[in-house]
Parts: sequence; structure tokens; C-alpha cells
Amino acid sequence: MLTRLTDTRSDRQPYRYRRVELVEPDWRRLPGWNDVTPDQWRSAQWQRAHCVKSVGQLRAVLGDLLAESFYADLERDQRERATMSMLLPPQMLNTMVPSTADPIPAAGEEFTAAFYADPVRRYMLPVFSDRRTDWPSHPFATRDSLHEHDMWAAEGLTHRYPTKVLAELLSTCPQYCGHCTRMDLVGNSTPVVPKLKFDLKPVDRLDRMIDYLRRSPEVRDVVVSGGDVANMPWKNLEAFLDRLLEIDNIRDVRLATKALMGLPQHWLQPDVVEGVARVARTARRRGVNLAIHTHVNAAQSVTPLVAEATMAMLDAGVRDVRNQGVLMRGVNAEVNGLLDLCFALQDGAMITPYYFYMCDMIPFSEHWRVSLAQAQELQHGIMGYLPGFATPRIVCDVPFVGKRWVHQQDAYDHVRGVSGWTKNYRTSIELDDPEALTRTYPYYDPIDTLPEEGQAWWRDNTELERLEELAVQQAEASRTASHRQLPA
Repeated sequence: MLTRLTDTRSDRQPYRYRRVELVEPDWRRLPGWNDVTPDQWRSAQWQRAHCVKSVGQLRAVLGDLLAESFYADLERDQRERATMSMLLPPQMLNTMVPSTADPIPAAGEEFTAAFYADPVRRYMLPVFSDRRTDWPSHPFATRDSLHEHDMWAAEGLTHRYPTKVLAELLSTCPQYCGHCTRMDLVGNSTPVVPKLKFDLKPVDRLDRMIDYLRRSPEVRDVVVSGGDVANMPWKNLEAFLDRLLEIDNIRDVRLATKALMGLPQHWLQPDVVEGVARVARTARRRGVNLAIHTHVNAAQSVTPLVAEATMAMLDAGVRDVRNQGVLMRGVNAEVNGLLDLCFALQDGAMITPYYFYMCDMIPFSEHWRVSLAQAQELQHGIMGYLPGFATPRIVCDVPFVGKRWVHQQDAYDHVRGVSGWTKNYRTSIELDDPEALTRTYPYYDPIDTLPEEGQAWWRDNTELERLEELAVQQAEASRTASHRQLPA
């Protein structure tokens, strides 16, 4: 009777919580991997050697499951739109249209339709028909939308916030996400994006990072990233971390790796687990918080292998494993999908849902981006279901401002999709800027999400310099108007 009453109450809620057991999809359902053994699948070396890097390799794995029209759609995107080269570990590809699908789609049209609709496929393997044709890129989209390179204190070391830095140790990953915010540097060049390259040798670049941090007592927090630290030989990564932990003012170290989800086999290798344990012991002895930040965007990506790798890291002494996802249309930008993902992370893998970022304003990303208004609705929609410490904050990473909760805008013109933001600190390139703390910084919604009046405004204003001036003026005007409406 109690169970029935509970079920009835649950059915009346906007979101119904049900604990779901994690399942590793059966990779043998895919023609190219029908003879792969469990030992091979658990091997990081096998996974890396069998990554899908081209349309031909994808066809070798999926064969006739997919219609030829999909392969043609993918090839066109690779030629005309892709900002990231194709790189899919088997582990990640295996979570697309997983074997747990009900019903399992038949080869051909059914499987192709399911593959097109799959949320992991949508951001890891984008095709030309995914992209918008009216506004494929926002007029203010840029390769380095967060201006991280402008804020390099040393090559690869971004000093953006007063007490925090980002250390980009390398420019490669075990997998390449279509929406990568560092698409100007990370990965191989594509036909539409010739990639930048580091100038210094790795050893010299890391030496200069350490030297800067030794001379910067105001810095206490270092995000060690790239690329993805899983692509750095462990002995080299451990050596850098040991040097980092010798600096007295460093109190937080975060290792950034999507590979905890995309290639969990790497983090299960004995030498990596033992190395993490050594670093964790050193960090704890010196009073430093060591955490891992990963990047999961869909619940189906959380499998038993991901949970096993996470537990191995926690058992090794890492204080916490946290997720930093990205809000994307067609992937997770609705309340139920977002909560399903959060509970899969929290219940299934002991990964703390931490942040969801609005997708950054990089080229050819408009079909993924959500408006500020939708992000605010999503933040409202997920409140009250998760524990407070595991309720993710949805943030907008505003150029020259940084992370802001989506309800922290100072002004918002919903018609033109321009929000205005202020900040309480100077970035490293604004130390002598007297107006940095009083200036209003604009952020822009995807134009296709605006009412017709707003879309017409953008169509009629094509000179970018004038457009930005108008947008800032509008944001300032909205800010003044909203302040006037505040009660005395």
C-alpha cells in the first residue's frame, strides 16, 4: 500500500525519479566489433588503436546499419562546417543508440533515424543537416570566444580570474567534441579551421608555467587541462603535478579529463591508478584539494566502466569527481534529460553534478546554443530534486567577464537577445582599465530563438562594429530601465 501511494505521488510530479541501474552497451551488436573480447574492450591500448577517425572507419564499424545518406551528410560536414576533426573512442561510439534501446532499431532506415536523433551522436559526430542554414554562426562568434589566448601569462597558461589559472598542458584529446570551446587550438586542422600551434617545446612551456606560478602568490587554484590530461604520458603529468604541489600558495588542483567518460579504460590502468594515489597522498599531506573534473552531457554515457573508473580515482585519494557539462539543444536542454543525467552521475557513478555551461559562441555552433531565457528556465526546472550540494549551477561564460549564474545578468533585451553583464574583478589584461568594473559586457542569444522583430533587427544590421555599439547601448538602456523599476 505504501509503495502504491508513493508511486501515485511520484506520478503527479513534473519529474518522476526512478533509480536506474547502469548498463554497459553490448559492443558486439556493431558489425565491426562483433568478435571483440571483453579483455580487448577493457584495454586502453585497444581503445586508442581502434578510435574512429574518418567516415571510412565509421562505415567499417557500423556498416549497413546506417544508410549511405548519413555517411554523405557526415562527409559534407567534415568538408564545410566541422571545427573539430573526427575522433571517437569505441567506448563513446558504443553509447550511441545503445543496446538497451527499446525497441532495438532495425538496420537501415530505423537505425539511421535513431542514430540521427541520438544525443551523444548530435554533439560528438555532427553532420551537415544538424547545422542551421540561416544563422550557422552568430555574427559575433569567434575562434577563441573567451579570449583565453589574450590572457596567457605564459604560453598555455590563462590567468583570467584573480586567484585561478588554467594550464593547457597539451592540445590533444582522446576524443574531440564538436562544440569544443578551444577549437582554435585543440585537435587537428579541418578544412574550415586551420589550428594554432604552441611555439615552445613542451618542457619549456611547462617550465614557464611553473615559474609564473612561483612568482604569483595571489594564485591558489590551478585547473590542469589541455586538451585532455589523459593524453599526456602519466610520468610527465605526475612530474608536473609534483612541481605544482611544491608551490606553497597552490591550494586547489583540478585535473580536467573528458576521458573519464570517453575512455575510462585509461583511468583504470594500474600505473595511472598508482600514480594518482601518489599524487593524492602528496596533496593531502600538503593540505591541497585534488579533484577530477569530467565532461558528460547525456545520461546514456554513464556506464559501469565509467563508474568503475570514477571509484578507482576516489579510492586512490582524489577528493571529488565533478561533472562540467554543456547545455546543447538536441542533447540535454530539457528538464527531464538534464535531471536523468544528474541522477545517473550522482547515483550511478558518484560523480557530482557541478556546472552546466551555456555553449560558447564559437563558429558553427548556433544549432547547439540555447538562449539565456531557456537556460534560466532549466535552472528553475531542476531545483528541488537533487541534494543541494549536487544541484548543478547553470552558468553563462561571458567574454571578458567569466562564469556567471544565468540569473545574474544585469539587463536582458529578450527581443534582440542581448543581455548585459557586469563583474567584480579585473582580468589579467585589464589591471590598468579604470572602467573594467563599471562597463556593461554584452552576451548574445542564438538569433533563431528570437521573435521575428529581433531576427529582423539582426538581418538589418550587418556592420559588426556598429552592431556591437548598438547592442551595448541597448543593454545599457535595458539596465537603466530595469534599475528604475526597482522599489525604493
